[in-house]
Amino acid sequence: MTIVEEAIPRAKETLMFCSTPDGMFASGGKGGYDSVFARDSMIGLIGASCYDWKHEFKIQFATTLNLLARHQSKHGQIPNCVDLFSDRPDQVTFATIDSSLWYLLGLQFYRYNYKDRRLFSRHRKRVKKTFAWLGCQDAGEDGLPEQLPTSDWQDAFPHKYGHTINTIALYYANLRLYGKEAERQGVMEAISGRTQSKILMFNKKKGYFYPWVWKNHDGDIEQEQWFDSLGNLLAVCSGLATPSQANTILDFVKSRGVAKPYPVRAIYPPIKRKDREWHSYFGKCLAKKPHWYLNGGIWPYIGGFYVASLVKAGRFEEARKQLSLLAEVNKLGAEKQWEFNEWVHPIKKKAMGSPYHAWSAGSFLFALTSLELKQLPLLG
Repeated sequence: MTIVEEAIPRAKETLMFCSTPDGMFASGGKGGYDSVFARDSMIGLIGASCYDWKHEFKIQFATTLNLLARHQSKHGQIPNCVDLFSDRPDQVTFATIDSSLWYLLGLQFYRYNYKDRRLFSRHRKRVKKTFAWLGCQDAGEDGLPEQLPTSDWQDAFPHKYGHTINTIALYYANLRLYGKEAERQGVMEAISGRTQSKILMFNKKKGYFYPWVWKNHDGDIEQEQWFDSLGNLLAVCSGLATPSQANTILDFVKSRGVAKPYPVRAIYPPIKRKDREWHSYFGKCLAKKPHWYLNGGIWPYIGGFYVASLVKAGRFEEARKQLSLLAEVNKLGAEKQWEFNEWVHPIKKKAMGSPYHAWSAGSFLFALTSLELKQLPLLG
């Protein structure tokens, strides 16, 4: 039995640990994240549904989608976290942009993988409100939703705002899947600098998309140039990146060792205290040290999108190698094997954070399915 074959039932076990009558928690087991986070649950369930021949996760997927929709804000935003099931005071939190985007993507994968249009139809009004809310995030009226600092999965590290590649890639994917062709074309025009030169997102010299870009003050541009792994890989998976751009992104990952020793580091290079990108509040979080947490730590769930990106680019042999490494990193474990941990220290090769993460397991199954099909489920 290969390590990939060994990983499949373990990934499903992890997703079962995270499954509850209320919806999919971010992580399972004792001490897990006992609340429903939109992005974590959707990534976990998207992957689970892609490798779910027996429909073991169909009810869990529907339950989670319905929970998120029930707590949609009056303006149309899907919550970041529904925390009603722990010993903590009940709360529903917002202040993110990617939670709404992952919800929309999750609905499409549910419809596609389970051939079930009924639930999709029942969410139609919610979808319309969500897109309306996203439209209201387009402060520049340039066809691109902007985000505030600390309002996506990376939260308080690193600092980014305005036009971010992570948000734009997810938005583009949803425009494609929901048939919003004019808006999709508008995004392509905008990020290529044809709408406004200041929005040019792709750095040809470096070979990847900037993590974020905002205003140009007579040549003093609000932007940073570190490599945002998830944002760039989602750009490849969604089709936002052209084939040429996709290849240069993947070449960069390989040449700089961003996927070593396992796929894949959250950012490259790590941000240090004396760097221009450093902010004082970074020193108060887990990412304050290079190679820790979001500051260049390996996040296996991003590794799944790396494998999928290799498949998208037709690099099947490399995808097979990286899928095996992805299985290895999920096997490491802090206390025992197959913990599908939150993140891994790239120098110490040590599993860190909490175990049994839904998105680590789901992303692995998404990558596996992509390689088996030699194309990405739904995204092509």
